[in-house]
Amino acid sequence: MKILLVDDEMRIAQGLRRYFQNAGYDFEAAYDGPTGLALARQSKPDLVILDLMLPGIDGLDVCRILRSESDVPIIMLTARVEEMDRLIGLELGADDYVTKPFSPRELVARSRAVLRRTRPMPLAQSQTYHFGEIALDVGGRRCMRGDEPISLTPTEFAVLLALVTHPGQALTRMQILENADLGAYDGLERTVDVHIHNLRHKIESNPARPQLIQTVFGLGYRFTDQVTQ
Repeated sequence: MKILLVDDEMRIAQGLRRYFQNAGYDFEAAYDGPTGLALARQSKPDLVILDLMLPGIDGLDVCRILRSESDVPIIMLTARVEEMDRLIGLELGADDYVTKPFSPRELVARSRAVLRRTRPMPLAQSQTYHFGEIALDVGGRRCMRGDEPISLTPTEFAVLLALVTHPGQALTRMQILENADLGAYDGLERTVDVHIHNLRHKIESNPARPQLIQTVFGLGYRFTDQVTQ
């Protein structure tokens, strides 16, 4: 599988190249936004690791453009310490974020977890869940409203699947992370709220008054619709 890193710090790129290649991945790097965007379009990587601060086109704009063109998994790198800044990329459709400075081993592990969520499920585990007009095809990693596809990132798909497979049950954010196989890295629990926000805008008829994914105040979220297989 191919990893594309877009980061203007060559030292970071050189170090990560060694770690990812040792982990069995193909690796390429770009050092500015326009080159990274061009490489993503040309080489079709399996995962993009994207720095927030880039020359030419910043990471947020690159993320926005990539997400409008494809469902490629994206991990944002950010040196900003404010939580709101770290969550902006998730609101644009990134799957995860890692704050600098970071451990290369942790970044490889986070990348492996995101890539695992993009793989088709084994045939024995492949199911399709139906609720209302929506069908969630686990094996094909597809979400459909009638004949129209709903574009979900790998993490959004995993979060929705975690909720759909526990209909009527109030799940804490940590339980959603565990059921979605998202790990329990520091700060990641709070990003569940951002993914829920994005999902509501994609599957709810009125995101301001959600009927499918309801908030359980002080706890987490509950999927309320009847689910059939």
